[in-house]
Amino acid sequence: MHDELTKTDLKKMREELDYRRLTLMPELIEEVKRTRAFGDLSENFEYKAAKQAQNKNRSRIRYLEGMIKSAKLIDDRSGADEVGLFDKVEVYMPEDDETEVLQVVTTVRCDPRKGLISKESPMGQQLLGKKVGDRFTVQVNERYSYTAEIRSITKQDDDGSAPLLSY
Repeated sequence: MHDELTKTDLKKMREELDYRRLTLMPELIEEVKRTRAFGDLSENFEYKAAKQAQNKNRSRIRYLEGMIKSAKLIDDRSGADEVGLFDKVEVYMPEDDETEVLQVVTTVRCDPRKGLISKESPMGQQLLGKKVGDRFTVQVNERYSYTAEIRSITKQDDDGSAPLLSY
């Protein structure tokens, strides 16, 4: 679920929330005041841009507050020989004869282009709890699935390097 977060996720969210409330919001309020003085608001692009930035910041603040409020704290530990959150996993796909290194992370920190896949994605769901040598099928949708095999697992702790998703 999107509200299943680790301690590090919550820490990163609280830090961003503090920054947005205490540092960014006052700057944006000043920018709105400054650009409002430019004159006719109907043709004042700078004012409109400042208001948009302020609204985007408020929206992100509401999002972070909601995520923190509804968060369910999850543990990022797993057995020594099985895939858990933040472990790096070498996965072989026989269909493509390719190997990828993937890291299963929480939904709020995934970036598939960098090999950070959500624990809720079809691949992420299949990887968690598996061991080296396990073959499994990833069901992408009703019509498409593929097989994969775990070649290696490198145990990792959440070092906080995976950033929070922005929107």
